[in-house]
Amino acid sequence: MPEPHSIPRVTQAFVLGAGLGTRLKALTRARPKPLIPVAGKPLITHAFDHLLQAGVERLVINTHHCAEAYQSAFPGGVYRGVPLTFRHEPELLETGGGIKNVEDLLGQAPFLVYNGDILATLPLAPALERHFAAGDEVTLVLRSHGGPLQVAFDAASGAVLDIGHRLGRAPGKYLFTGIYVVSPAFFQRLRREKRSVIPAFLEMIARKSPLGAAVIDEGEWWDLGTREQYLAVHRQLRENAPAACWVDPTAHVAPSARLTGATYIGAGAQVGDGAQLHDCILWDGTAVAPQSALSRCIVTAPPAVQGRHTDADF
Repeated sequence: MPEPHSIPRVTQAFVLGAGLGTRLKALTRARPKPLIPVAGKPLITHAFDHLLQAGVERLVINTHHCAEAYQSAFPGGVYRGVPLTFRHEPELLETGGGIKNVEDLLGQAPFLVYNGDILATLPLAPALERHFAAGDEVTLVLRSHGGPLQVAFDAASGAVLDIGHRLGRAPGKYLFTGIYVVSPAFFQRLRREKRSVIPAFLEMIARKSPLGAAVIDEGEWWDLGTREQYLAVHRQLRENAPAACWVDPTAHVAPSARLTGATYIGAGAQVGDGAQLHDCILWDGTAVAPQSALSRCIVTAPPAVQGRHTDADF
């Protein structure tokens, strides 16, 4: 590996923000999945923070479902002083088509691709080091645990051997995190059409093109594909956060209300007298009526929720 100071900087990233989030149902009915709140802030901003920490200075985001919600969330087109460039997809292009669709915005410099529906804290430096040291065209960030293990990888050569056993070469033993480092030459393998990026990766493997990977098991990684995973992430985050951080200062919680577990109360939310909430998430501006009892519920919009409910979304 080269010395850290000799590694070229990657200062731009493409964040996939166009996903429909159909498995989350009520949570994504009126907003894109990357904008659902996690611990009080849009999920995609956790990705932004992660990328900024890695040295990214410009963010490109694709949009599709409820695209106007991005303008509301980031009215100035800026996040923490970093410019945001949005590219709308009237027809969803998936990952491969989505990357090709922003070729003119990313130009001829390397970039990071980051799925907007994950939450991760893993260090990205090892993947950047590996990418430039090996001269790979694409470097996938893998983990050896934490989800479906679909990628076959040869640690000795650093090469990806198969994905989902589709080439019949080797069974998968690694998780693909949805984060990867890309050199601009990869654009030539893509078409501006509705197509996943995976066929392009498989073609690279078949032709022995430079598709590499870095296994990074440090830090955390979560997929928020289902409401169960969404609640589980809050439970894990709550373990390391003071209780006071989980009630927005502008929320009103009645003194007789009881909040337990990983319950988060968003901005302007109201919890009535005697209400009991366990492992619940109240989005901004929502309410729970007095004497109600909720367990593992997600309240996304008015009116106020009343009664006793378990594992329900409102």
